[in-house]
Amino acid sequence: MNELALHILDLAQNSIRAKAKLVHIKLTEKPADDEYLIEISDDGEGMSEEQVAKANDPFFTSRTTRKVGLGLPLIQQNAEATAGNFQLSSEKNTGTHLKVKFGFHHIDRPILGDMTSTLLILATNEQQTDFLYTHQTPKGDFQLDTREVKKSLGDIPLSNPQIRKFIMDMIQENLEQIQISD
Repeated sequence: MNELALHILDLAQNSIRAKAKLVHIKLTEKPADDEYLIEISDDGEGMSEEQVAKANDPFFTSRTTRKVGLGLPLIQQNAEATAGNFQLSSEKNTGTHLKVKFGFHHIDRPILGDMTSTLLILATNEQQTDFLYTHQTPKGDFQLDTREVKKSLGDIPLSNPQIRKFIMDMIQENLEQIQISD
């Protein structure tokens, strides 16, 4: 994957499959410290110690629909290629926390990519998993909490075409305001 947004989408979908009710995605851009941090936490089923130990093996997956699991190994490889690192912790019946650090200025760091579409896909997921997205840059912060959006809308689903358009425009506008050069 050559975009961080695609990594985030893949990893957040893992959280949905793990029956998470809330997934927190946090991006922190610190160019002065040469750090680009991605953290994803969920309150899903979690993993056993054995699963955590095997999680970065591309030939290990808990899914029955395929025999390989490339999401975690790929993001780990991309992070390490930029002098970054990868930390995964999980506890059965509690949830999972992933922290990935990239070298901000490293030539091999993937671009963020289309985060607006990624967030829109996640916000309108069929399982009704809620998402808290936090993005911090030197230019400012942006936060999207689907719980607050749902509360404001009442019975109107986030999948409503007019609501999807509103959410997409709101995300795009806010990300543009805090964007620094990729």
